[in-house]
Amino acid sequence: MGIRYSDNKNLEREQLVSLFKSVEWESAKYPQELQLAIANSHSVYTAWDGDKLVGLMNALSDGVMTVYYHYLLVKPEYHKQRIGATLVRMMTDKYSRCRTQVVISYSNQVNFYKNCGFIVGDDEIPLFISDLV
Repeated sequence: MGIRYSDNKNLEREQLVSLFKSVEWESAKYPQELQLAIANSHSVYTAWDGDKLVGLMNALSDGVMTVYYHYLLVKPEYHKQRIGATLVRMMTDKYSRCRTQVVISYSNQVNFYKNCGFIVGDDEIPLFISDLV
């Protein structure tokens, strides 16, 4: 059947939690907040194998100047199928008119994002106030 992509951001809580747990992300511990965060995102693209949520990327944006890509995750058993790269391409195409597109990446994912066209800023440093960090 193949992977199907969608831009519906009204997702079932159980599907979201299962996806976030599969990659061991802390957000899975806050199912209600996670569902609300995804629903309130500016944009969300998802990847589906039948009725199973296997990937997700969201964007927080003013829609004109800047877009921040917050979540990008793919269930581990679906890695190496270009699902993440497809989600990134869909988002970067959608926000191509924004002057700045930003992703905060963990160090082990930097090469993935470089391959998707992002560059590491020389003087940018991510800063956080969070009980999840």
